[in-house]
Amino acid sequence: MPLHVPQAPAPALRSVLTALSSPTAVREARTPSLPAAQGPLTPELPLPVHVLDRITAEGVSATRLAGWRFLIRGGERAVAAADAVLTPDGWTFSRFFEGPYIASTELAVRQAEAMAQPYQPRLLSVPGLYMLTLWLHGDTAADGATGHPAATDLLVPLAPAPPGIAAHRPHRVAELLPVLTLRVTPTRLLGSPA
Repeated sequence: MPLHVPQAPAPALRSVLTALSSPTAVREARTPSLPAAQGPLTPELPLPVHVLDRITAEGVSATRLAGWRFLIRGGERAVAAADAVLTPDGWTFSRFFEGPYIASTELAVRQAEAMAQPYQPRLLSVPGLYMLTLWLHGDTAADGATGHPAATDLLVPLAPAPPGIAAHRPHRVAELLPVLTLRVTPTRLLGSPA
């Protein structure tokens, strides 16, 4: 079944298109693949990026929208990604980047497109584990910028995944969040006793 990709805010897309059309922004990006790409660069597959701020002992999560990520296609494949973030002045381009999560995102999306059930793709970042997942939300009509992972949603860890968690293996939220709860350790406050 096809994925129901949420529509990114128009100003977020415009900010990425403006950055892509700026020779200075592309040349100064720390992404060697952008200036080396042959042909036009196009932003595709806009995904809302949510951050998992905390997980309770019961496996209930608190998330927040951190921005929108666009894969930047140059020719046959994605060569980089671009993030847009919300500022007090509206949506603005944040950065270009590349690395293993680009190809891993493409692979996870292809796997999700082959599933029988339709999903709305999102990204879910788990900073405490340096982990990024493709979040497959079951409500395909939902606003991609809001909501929390439902127990029946799927999380697909992207490579590189933390030790002991298999990349590209879909997990129900109800199964994976309790595992993450045990793995995420609270950050000690500076100056607090050990």
